[in-house]
Amino acid sequence: MAKGDIIAKLESAQLSGRGGAAFPTAVKWQAVKNQLAEKKYIVANGSEGEPNVLKDGYILAHYPAELISGIKIALQYIDHATAIIFLRKDYYRKYKAKLEKLIGRAPIKLFREKGGYLSGEETVLCQEIEHHLARPRIKPPYPGQAGIFGCPTLINNIETFYFVSQIAKNKYQHSRFYTISGDVKKPGVYELPDSWSIQRILQHTGNLPKTDYFLQIGGGASGEILLPSETKKKVGGSGAIVIFDRAKTDLYQLMKFWVTFFMRENCDKCTPCREGTYRLEKMLENKKLDAKKIEDLMFVLENTSFCALGKSVVVPFRSLLAKIKISPRG
Repeated sequence: MAKGDIIAKLESAQLSGRGGAAFPTAVKWQAVKNQLAEKKYIVANGSEGEPNVLKDGYILAHYPAELISGIKIALQYIDHATAIIFLRKDYYRKYKAKLEKLIGRAPIKLFREKGGYLSGEETVLCQEIEHHLARPRIKPPYPGQAGIFGCPTLINNIETFYFVSQIAKNKYQHSRFYTISGDVKKPGVYELPDSWSIQRILQHTGNLPKTDYFLQIGGGASGEILLPSETKKKVGGSGAIVIFDRAKTDLYQLMKFWVTFFMRENCDKCTPCREGTYRLEKMLENKKLDAKKIEDLMFVLENTSFCALGKSVVVPFRSLLAKIKISPRG
């Protein structure tokens, strides 16, 4: 394949990143290629630290050759590059031997992440590969301009590279991977059209609840809460769909799960994220939610957090509190 052909195909397919941000893949690749540098990096991000998101692990288990093929296509397109597959700890242990066999002599290395959820943030990923403290950097510059060791760095999700290989072979069907979990009969990872609504996905997979429910989409911690009346929407983010049976779900426990996750995974670098999640936890412990105080916290987290983690806290809390009445408890 001629170097320019893949960009034309990516543009035609309108492939966007599958790590959550949905940035146009062709634009990102072209930007890194256009950077003048003697050394560049390509990273397949397999950190996948969001709860209830399992698609990258599924691809590693079932389609590792396609992943490697997608990375090799990027190496052909971007000159002077070395590739790295950045894997969360359990994926590294489980798939290291299989991936190394497929890589052969290609300039692709495996890297075992050192942190957790925050390791998947693109600048934290660069920090870890450089063996620095796992904390986010100021942007700009963006990794495509100055990433690993100051070199232009292309970072795409594992799922994105899988679809690059499909596009190169003219097999792309405008699909994506969805992780369905929670109070469902058939949990799992499904590859289905990216144009399908939540309702159609749940019907097709035999997971549309017959009881009163609500759901969380995008991610299992940072995702938006939706009601059944909103299931005509499509799934964004990392493709997660989590179903909650209203009768079985303790909303305080659910919110406690979210805030505990964000408290554990934040890097303690910025005050809004560190203190904001702590104050949310204290409110939940008392089981008396002050709407004004919570909205003030949401405003601070959304507008002053250093990186996306603090901003991510806002989405599930704000959407849940806006759509479902939560009674105080003594």
